Amino acid sequence: MSLAEVLALPATVNVVTAARALGIGHNKAYDLIKAGQFPVRTLSVGSTVRIPTAALWEALGIGPLRQE
Repeated sequence: MSLAEVLALPATVNVVTAARALGIGHNKAYDLIKAGQFPVRTLSVGSTVRIPTAALWEALGIGPLRQE
């Protein structure tokens, strides 16, 4: 994913999108989540796992660009 794509993500994303942003496969991402080793905080919503975009940005060392 490009920086612009990552910065344009909605407030939360699914595991597949987060994995793409991190440059790993979705199977690896799910394995890491199950092991409690995913590098980003996750939110469990029933049986669905969502990743807060702000936490994803932090893990990637980026933040939203501000226009002033």
